[in-house]
Amino acid sequence: MRILYLLFAVVFLLFQAAPGSADQIFADTADCRSQGNFCRAGPCPPTFAVSGSCHGGLLKCCSK
Repeated sequence: MRILYLLFAVVFLLFQAAPGSADQIFADTADCRSQGNFCRAGPCPPTFAVSGSCHGGLLKCCSK
């Protein structure tokens, strides 16, 4: 009976989706993150400046 619980756990882990796998990868988002920057919906924090766009122009790329 214990083997069924283990088998269920293994099958459950095999069919888990990777985090963020449903998100479409945009080229501008990949460029922003590869430079160590981050994307934000609102204005960038006070010590950061807008250096581009993310998610097809919907978000701002903030850099130090």
